[in-house]
Amino acid sequence: MLERVAFERCDWSAMDAMSDRVLFQTREWLDFLGRSQRAEPVVAEVLAGGERVGWFTGAVVSSYGVRILGSPFPGWTTPWMGFNLRDGVDRWAAASALAPFAFHELGCLHLELRDRLLEAPSPEPARLAWTDLHTYELDLASAEDEMLARMSSACRRALRKSEKCGVRIEEASGEGFADEYYAQLEDVFAKQGLEPTYPVQRVRDLIGSLEPSGRLLLLRALSPEGERIATGIFPAMNGTAYFWGGASWRPHQHMRPNEAIFWYAMRRWKAAGYRTLDMGGGGAYKLKYGPRLVTVPFFRRSRVPLLGRLRDVAARIKTRGY
Repeated sequence: MLERVAFERCDWSAMDAMSDRVLFQTREWLDFLGRSQRAEPVVAEVLAGGERVGWFTGAVVSSYGVRILGSPFPGWTTPWMGFNLRDGVDRWAAASALAPFAFHELGCLHLELRDRLLEAPSPEPARLAWTDLHTYELDLASAEDEMLARMSSACRRALRKSEKCGVRIEEASGEGFADEYYAQLEDVFAKQGLEPTYPVQRVRDLIGSLEPSGRLLLLRALSPEGERIATGIFPAMNGTAYFWGGASWRPHQHMRPNEAIFWYAMRRWKAAGYRTLDMGGGGAYKLKYGPRLVTVPFFRRSRVPLLGRLRDVAARIKTRGY
């Protein structure tokens, strides 16, 4: 069973020390969701025989009077959350307790769950529908020569060109970086006659929540003249870094600053002892870096069947990714 814990009573140090802990379950990330989604954080103990065997992390949002438990919910720019469990604890047994907790204790009519270690299909007790979603991961544990060898020849040429052009990468800081990044992002979307799927305030919220924790890497590419031409955002925790967003000015893309930023981030997190760089979803352009494909299903269940269909509409409106 799940038993909710008051937010101010959470033992964040103990939870963050769990081996299966991910960035998106931390206090800082929940603060980000509170700022950007007006989401109410939810932390619960997982109990078996009266003994605590782990935790669940998520957040509740209200839409048109309907309470929804997301762990996470599409559109939050949050790839997964879910459970932290002791070794040997049945993950699906814990997940099967989620619907009663969401529908009865939290008063929600719909729930979403994407746990990095839960695989489809859902067993009958949980009765969760799912959609397979994919991401790409880069192996940072191997030598730099091996990481380069896995890249496409075109990607390696792009890295050489950026170096030949004199592109420099520097680490940035401060919420002002959000405006710099977002202006470039608007330019990227404008190429296809589109607009970004989230507002600039979300980027400010991300930086404001995560930067004090030291779990956020903000990168900027500079031209030889010192002009700011590209940006990248890479949060990280517990051995895994994440590509949250990147952008560049179109007139400078011939200098290949995006590839230079990615290569810097790969080496930077590798040097810090990180083993994996999650590339934040699919996208054919990411294949040039030599990643492996990983499938993490998005599970969902509604107390009222019609809500499942309404959820699909809402998700398509909010985002084209996670």
